[in-house]
Amino acid sequence: MSAPPSPDEGLTAAQLAAKHGLTVSGARPSLFEYVRQLWDRRHFILAFSRAKLTAQYSQAKLGQLWQVATPLLNAAVYFFIFGMLLGAREGIPSDIYVPFLVTGVFVFTFTQSSVLAGVRAISGNLGLVRALHFPRASLPLSFALQQLQQLLYSMIVLVVIMMAFGSFPDLSWLLVLPALTLQFVFNSGLALIFARMGSKTPDLAQLMPFLLRTWMYASGVMFSIPAMLADKNWPGWITDVLQWNPAAIYMDLVRFAMIDGYDSSFLPAHVWAFALGWAVLAGGVGFVYFWKAEERYGRG
Repeated sequence: MSAPPSPDEGLTAAQLAAKHGLTVSGARPSLFEYVRQLWDRRHFILAFSRAKLTAQYSQAKLGQLWQVATPLLNAAVYFFIFGMLLGAREGIPSDIYVPFLVTGVFVFTFTQSSVLAGVRAISGNLGLVRALHFPRASLPLSFALQQLQQLLYSMIVLVVIMMAFGSFPDLSWLLVLPALTLQFVFNSGLALIFARMGSKTPDLAQLMPFLLRTWMYASGVMFSIPAMLADKNWPGWITDVLQWNPAAIYMDLVRFAMIDGYDSSFLPAHVWAFALGWAVLAGGVGFVYFWKAEERYGRG
């Protein structure tokens, strides 16, 4: 005698799960729920970023001093190559070129390091991703926060350099706070974008240093973009595009805030609007782009 048909016969897996109050394990939450989960884990994000910062140079004898020494050494190399050998100081008063250069190196390194850390945020922490359940955006955000903390340590040295070259603390220095806040949002968005891309394409981590180096040379870290292109007879829109690229925007804002003699004539038009726009665009697009693949991280 055949068994009676099951009341669940003919139901799809989704219908069957809904009937019995089941949910898919590891399913992507709604966007607002995802934001709430990240906020609930804010202490983990902060603690993880601090732990990574402490461990970064734990094997070196100079320890955390390398957080400041590394960008300073880069600035010294760029000063010798670009400032002395190639004459990249054109258009920048000689008495502010060193603060101009060091500020550019420090601020660009903030973005560069955030992107490089973001690329490896998922692929380099697969053990953690597969072992624990937490919003995966916690990882690239914590790496961006780690780079912000490292920049703040570097800012102490930057203040000393500014004062050594005649730029003393002023109310304008407070503009550094909104400038770096907007840059942090921008960097976090990039870290999220490249974290998703790097999770499926680990080789991207090998390509990024070359792309970032090209971006650095096009952003006016070592030279004034308008002065460098003044005698090239190129269309004016090329200068505008280079000045409006986000790396150049955030460097110019910090330079304007801290360097006496680097006045508004060095800034492109609508600089604060562009700074805000880049932050909102990268932060929003990056967050949604990363969230869309939440359930796929660490699988396959």
